[in-house]
Amino acid sequence: MPHAPGLLAELGWRGLLQADTEGLAARLDRGPISAYVGFDPTGPSLHVGHLVQVFLLTHLQRTGGRPIALIGGGTGMIGDPSGKSAERNLIDDATLDANKARFREQLGHFIDFSAGSAGAVMLDNRDWLGRYTLLEFLRDVGKHFTVPYMLAKESVQLRLASGLSFTEFSYMTLQAADFLHLYREHGVEMQMGGADQWGNITAGLELIRRVEEAEEGDDAHAFALCSPLLTTGDGQKMGKTQSGAVFLDPALTRPFDFYQYLVNQPDDLVGRLLRWLTLMDAAAIEALEAEQAAHPERRPGQRAFAHDLTSRVHGHAMADRQARVAEAAFGAAAIDDPVLIEELYQELDGFTVTHDTLQAGAAAIAQASGLFASNGEVRRSISQGGLTINGRRIGAPDAVVTPIAERWFVVRSGKRRLAVGRVEG
Repeated sequence: MPHAPGLLAELGWRGLLQADTEGLAARLDRGPISAYVGFDPTGPSLHVGHLVQVFLLTHLQRTGGRPIALIGGGTGMIGDPSGKSAERNLIDDATLDANKARFREQLGHFIDFSAGSAGAVMLDNRDWLGRYTLLEFLRDVGKHFTVPYMLAKESVQLRLASGLSFTEFSYMTLQAADFLHLYREHGVEMQMGGADQWGNITAGLELIRRVEEAEEGDDAHAFALCSPLLTTGDGQKMGKTQSGAVFLDPALTRPFDFYQYLVNQPDDLVGRLLRWLTLMDAAAIEALEAEQAAHPERRPGQRAFAHDLTSRVHGHAMADRQARVAEAAFGAAAIDDPVLIEELYQELDGFTVTHDTLQAGAAAIAQASGLFASNGEVRRSISQGGLTINGRRIGAPDAVVTPIAERWFVVRSGKRRLAVGRVEG
């Protein structure tokens, strides 16, 4: 395995390096480094928006460093104001523990927790923050931060007008205490995070400097590195849809929806996604970009990206299945393979058709599919030539439709709306 001097170069060509502190390159030249990223466990699962930071840990480990995944069991009960417009609800210990276990499993798809000098480690800051009394924390940590220093942080400034509780105001001191603890007890020399975390990360550097009594001009003892934020075309953080976050947990976001979210990313974002959220090398990405430019209608970049990330999160077999299902669902060809239709039925939470509905004809089947709000909408679609069932364009509401393999119906409304039905019994 290559060693840590390649980390900055790797992050650089991928566009994942927005800022780092002075002296980091020289430190990496001396050998591997341990670094951490914090994860807020107040959600039920990691989601796509976390993945840039997860890949920072992945690249760290691939270049010889030791990744530390810090679960904010303590800070998660407080709430980080960075990038938030309102204070979050606090959650209980049992929920935090369940989320932590789920995060550990999900991170294992990206970093290796096996024993060894570069083996990843998961820690929970509740283990040390929970031991502080209020007076001890004020004496050992709080005294090193002035109010003007804290007020100057962007994460605080953005929330002052709308209201910021003392609880959230204190968050940066808790995160700084984490960095100090990891530096002293685990030899962790660097914290990594997104650009919106820069203020909190540098607060940790300041605490280490003050507590360790480093003089101005001395070699730095700890370092910081941040990545750009992954945003959509309208400037919103990636990983959210109208229905909520795109989770890695298949019980919260179905693999079908996960794959569809990825494969439907816009052309102007796909090159960045391939660099940031896959381990493909530069040659492979550039080849995909060339193919994308020549044949954008084929969406080769999106397909490669969606398959690669779905494979990492849900397994190669599931990625193959979702690629096959997507091609069937949204391709131009009619679907007549019962095995493939059954896969679609499972992925799309298909509907059932009674024998009475079957006898009533095409409009009744279409209404049962859930694609239409009313029978009137079904009839308008038929009159406009927009309804097909089992590959046949429907011309009349009472048209007789024969189920595929005596069991299945594939209902389409336009090009992108699809439902699969099964004859009951």
